[in-house]
Amino acid sequence: MGSRFEFSRSDKVRKALMREVSDIIRKEVKDPRLSDTVVSITDVELSKDLRYAKLFVSVFGSPELQEEIMAILEEWTPQVRYEVGRRIRLHHTPEIAFELDNSLERGVRITQLLDQISRGEV
Repeated sequence: MGSRFEFSRSDKVRKALMREVSDIIRKEVKDPRLSDTVVSITDVELSKDLRYAKLFVSVFGSPELQEEIMAILEEWTPQVRYEVGRRIRLHHTPEIAFELDNSLERGVRITQLLDQISRGEV
């Protein structure tokens, strides 16, 4: 029964982090370079003790833009963590690390290649 509770709690915290960090990035991170950029939290990996969270970020744009946005998020990490602590009631606010998630772009590229193959272009 204990492991079921841990999974449930971990899953709730993971979903809350995805929701709240997305909202914080959209509303609290004050950087004009984010205003016209699609930034999404695609997943969160939590340590078993819920003290560390790796947030996977998808940035729609060029590799240069992705790098720039990731630098902005790294710069804002302490403020994002502080705001998470205010919004989500946990014994310890997790340490946050952002990691670029290219899976959406890879999926789009694969779809484009499949379309080209089906049209006989490749």
